[in-house]
Amino acid sequence: MPSFPVPVFAAAILACLLLRLVWSGEGSRWLRLLIAVTAVQSLIAAAVQHYGIVELRFLQPFTASLIPPLTWLAFVHGALRPLAPRDVLVQLAAPAFVLFCIVFAPLTLDAVLPALFTGYGLLMLHAMRNGADRLPLARLESSAPSLRSWRLLAILLIGSAASDVLIVADILLFAGDLKGSITSVTSSLLLLGVGLMGLERAQDEPDVPASSEDAPIEAVDGADAAHPSEEERQLVGRAFDLLTTSRLAADPDLTLARLARRLTVPAKTLSAAINRVEQMNVSQFVNRYRVELACRALTAGTSVTEAMFEAGFRTKSNFNREFRRVTDQSPTGWQQANAGRAQASASSLPIT
Repeated sequence: MPSFPVPVFAAAILACLLLRLVWSGEGSRWLRLLIAVTAVQSLIAAAVQHYGIVELRFLQPFTASLIPPLTWLAFVHGALRPLAPRDVLVQLAAPAFVLFCIVFAPLTLDAVLPALFTGYGLLMLHAMRNGADRLPLARLESSAPSLRSWRLLAILLIGSAASDVLIVADILLFAGDLKGSITSVTSSLLLLGVGLMGLERAQDEPDVPASSEDAPIEAVDGADAAHPSEEERQLVGRAFDLLTTSRLAADPDLTLARLARRLTVPAKTLSAAINRVEQMNVSQFVNRYRVELACRALTAGTSVTEAMFEAGFRTKSNFNREFRRVTDQSPTGWQQANAGRAQASASSLPIT
């Protein structure tokens, strides 16, 4: 009976995912390229380890070296900021160095590749150290899933590097009997993490160099965490006025970056102001108003599903969670408790 290695199966799944993204027009070019490269890397590993095609062995370290920088580019483009040409050029250094090692110092690859995966994994975790507001291009409906997925992918990069340590231990203790299993499991987990990112709806911001508005300005001058400045209070007031006087909040693809651009301030300045004035992150701030919109719709007799979409939520799980966070009730419970009231009664919702 012919064998069908796990990496081949994983590569087939990723190929189907890539075709779906291309067909639907979703996902950035960097995410698509990452999925394609990881699928190819999996096929090469299977060809060498399971089918004995040793001629492809020299390609393994090079294609592997493409995965960490592509993961970083996909992360930056999808969650942090638009990419500048310089960002792409800098990331070419890693595979170029690995190619140099393949030709002139192959014995160093066992140290270079784990260091590369670990370094990029730690870099991603560092970029997400302050939570959801560190991802200005993530949807504000609920940036937690994106945050968890990117963190998972960063941890899997580090775990992939750790697998090399396990392989060395296996060679020393068990004569390499478990090497194939360790490689298959760790590579499959990494492929799974990439696949999970492909399933999330990507934010395709235009690929233009970051402007001065995207500069990492921490907050308005003179402000501190304990005492928000008057400028910060005014900025938060402007943000709330923008949500109430436009249909911006009802857009499920609203991001921190888009909201900040409408207010003509850097995203980090807006995030810091909301954190200090409202004691919550931007996602919670926007979703609080979305819940108010949903309450008005529910009080007017709209169904829960219709109210969810009208308020800017795309998934029922996010809607239910945020609704309960703001009102301490489920949407159905709120509707039953407020049945027959006028639509204006929803303005009594305690959102401040």
